Amino acid sequence: MPGLTYATYKTALATLSVVPETDANWLSILPDAIEYAELRIYRDLDLLSTVSANTSFATTANASKVALTQGTFVTLQNVNVITPAGTTNPDLGTRVPLLPVSKEYIQYAWPSATNAAVPQYFAMIDERTFSLGPWPNAAYTLEIIGTVRPATLSQSNTTTFISQYLPDLFLMASMIFISGYQRNFGRQSDDPQMAQSYESQYQALLKGATVEEYRKKYAASGWTSTSTSPVATPGRG
Repeated sequence: MPGLTYATYKTALATLSVVPETDANWLSILPDAIEYAELRIYRDLDLLSTVSANTSFATTANASKVALTQGTFVTLQNVNVITPAGTTNPDLGTRVPLLPVSKEYIQYAWPSATNAAVPQYFAMIDERTFSLGPWPNAAYTLEIIGTVRPATLSQSNTTTFISQYLPDLFLMASMIFISGYQRNFGRQSDDPQMAQSYESQYQALLKGATVEEYRKKYAASGWTSTSTSPVATPGRG
């Protein structure tokens, strides 16, 4: 398996940091370095591996709003209503994909439960609440698809997608944080170029990782999964 485990990551980072792997102060900030690196990569790349489907929520008859548990999703991508009512397994029913619209549209078009029916639209109200239009006329299972935050790399969670498939980017992002810990951010530090060097390497590696992520989503050249070729002719159109 390619990439890093928690143990090999810790060793590699200590080597790059030029500190003993058993240094108590360094170990105390290691979880913060991991969190900084992972969050930065998740936000920069919008990884396909963080997309998850959840079917634990349902509508309430004659109630427009659906509230998600805090921390369920970072962002919502799709909401499907499963018909007929009472079907809990989406593959045994029919998916009705909802279109995202503004909350003002739903409030204007469906101000009450009058004409309740199978919802066709949804609108975000706040970070974890959305409203439906029309208001649902029954309790329908919802299939909600969105991005989540996977468990972080740790001594008890020894591998993650990032550590296995983006180990180079992970180390560079971690070293940007470590540079701050070693006070190598400022002009008066021992090595003022250290943070800039790792930031530069991170940005260079990020470009390649971004292209690869678009290829996974069939959003690369020509909406395919193929890298752009500088020599292929004629163009695919």
